[in-house]
Amino acid sequence: MSEIIQEVNEHIRLIQNTDGLTFGTDAYLLSAFVRPKKSPVAVDLGSGTGIIPLLCLARNKAATCAAVEIQPSFCDLIGRNAALNGMTQRLSPLCADVREIKADTVGGEVDLVTANPPYIAPAGGARNTTDEKYIARHEVCGTVADFCAAAGRLLKHGGRFYCVFRPERLADLFGGLRAAHLEPKRMTLVQATYAAAPSMVLVEAVKYAAPGMIVTPALCLWEPDPNHPEKPAEPMVQTSDTAYIYENCGFPPRFTGENRKP
Repeated sequence: MSEIIQEVNEHIRLIQNTDGLTFGTDAYLLSAFVRPKKSPVAVDLGSGTGIIPLLCLARNKAATCAAVEIQPSFCDLIGRNAALNGMTQRLSPLCADVREIKADTVGGEVDLVTANPPYIAPAGGARNTTDEKYIARHEVCGTVADFCAAAGRLLKHGGRFYCVFRPERLADLFGGLRAAHLEPKRMTLVQATYAAAPSMVLVEAVKYAAPGMIVTPALCLWEPDPNHPEKPAEPMVQTSDTAYIYENCGFPPRFTGENRKP
């Protein structure tokens, strides 16, 4: 196992295992998509390095967080990342299977659950060269429905679940949410430029909420190449929305529903 230490967003120093998945745009956008509430108790499912709870804790979007990870080596990594960033009192690694976890396991129902679940079916795509990446990318230790079911078991009535996933599998995500009594309330598609197809989707769901969802404008990450608008320009320039998100670890109001008419 090879490790590197990098300073990432919010001045977090992050130990990463290069055999597994390293920090990327999806994890940061998910943490930014979480709307701050007063001192929520949180759980992150399939936490990897612990980066999503680290970002949420750094911005006080959570008071404490249990980081659930099935791979013992990564569970150890989460503990070391918590210590490296002075968050051992707020971030607790938990080596557990999302398919089995219950509210009792984390000390009771919680306010907030986040997840960046594996997005490839076990038989889909080429097998990764390392088991760590294979488990992180393929649904061998839980499907998206399993992650939704875990969130449903963990959350209080009215608790919020935030997930980042692939647009082509939205039906699977929404099916899993509804089965777990989690009603999708806000959705943002993410694309490289305005002319590119969406590459990820961010969803906020609420336990036992009434039906009705805000579909926000799509988030375009980069200014386009004038001759090939489906591709970013060279050199790559962030859109104003992306720059706002990376400055604030939060989305502009038009993506949050805060500027909707009463």
